Amino acid sequence: MASIRPCRDTERTAILAIVNAAAEAYRWVIPADRWHEPYMTRRALDGEVEAGVAFWGYESDGALLGVMGMQEVGDVDLIRHAYVSPRSQRRGVGSALLERLAHSTTRRMLVGTWAGADWAVHFYRRHGFELVSPGLKAELLKTYWTIPDRQVEASVVLANPPFENP
Repeated sequence: MASIRPCRDTERTAILAIVNAAAEAYRWVIPADRWHEPYMTRRALDGEVEAGVAFWGYESDGALLGVMGMQEVGDVDLIRHAYVSPRSQRRGVGSALLERLAHSTTRRMLVGTWAGADWAVHFYRRHGFELVSPGLKAELLKTYWTIPDRQVEASVVLANPPFENP
């Protein structure tokens, strides 16, 4: 039986295993200067949790198969660190997590991802998110995220509900 629930502090090792295994898909897609090994360290994960990222997990038969974080920042909710174990991908795990988080808020949700990660952009678009314009992207990334300029250049932002075109 599968369930979606808040992740426990004792599951940080499992969260890291999922994030780092799934992030391998980015290795040859993102700029080489943005890749780290491991992609996320324990210290980075602890920092994200301390900054208010609430991780949710998809559990089946006692195993964590996917994770997705949500962070309230200003007037929006950011979807953060959405990853599914490679052996569990394309089975509805990510969709179930995103739908659960979407139903938990009435605020606009934003997600930032790598511009070259076509599969991620397609996933979010299937769930009602729309790409924002390049100019708005930079403004949103600088307002709601704390990332280096190089990452701003290599990223896109999707919004749900979408912003109205001017």
